[in-house]
Amino acid sequence: MEKGKNFILGVFDDEDILLEGVHKVRKAGVNIHEVYTPFPVHGLDTALGYKYSNLPVASFIYGMIGTISALSTMIWMLGFDWPMDIGGKGHIPLPDFIPITFEFTVLLAAHGMVLTFFIVSNLWPWNYKPKMFDPRSTDDKFVMAIDLAKNTNIKIEELEKILKDSGAVEVNKKDMN
Repeated sequence: MEKGKNFILGVFDDEDILLEGVHKVRKAGVNIHEVYTPFPVHGLDTALGYKYSNLPVASFIYGMIGTISALSTMIWMLGFDWPMDIGGKGHIPLPDFIPITFEFTVLLAAHGMVLTFFIVSNLWPWNYKPKMFDPRSTDDKFVMAIDLAKNTNIKIEELEKILKDSGAVEVNKKDMN
């Protein structure tokens, strides 16, 4: 078997049974590749053991870069590089800088988060080939994919039994080429 090419799929009808099934399968020591659902299932990310994302930290850093660069650019331009007396105001009117600073902070935070998400998730248009394990997962079924290369300590028959015992209505083998 090639690494990462052979999967066992457990197909579930109900989201509550799926959540219980994820707990049972993980308790049995099986490494779950991914779970595909037609709609978001509350609590599935914690049941799968996903770690907390650092994307908010990156967003804060990008926002601070936006704030600092907007303020420093405006202070430099209007205070030192080309000071102008506009309407009797000082050369560095900080309250007037607030709208531009806010907009630039939001702009850099949003674009930085999108770029960071693409880099971390490896979702470039030329690099990503989606895997469709079961087309019914976009309609009304919940599909749990288990990579056989990552679960070499458990036999295929045992995996099928674990999935059936955890509430799967179907258990299929899938070769992803």
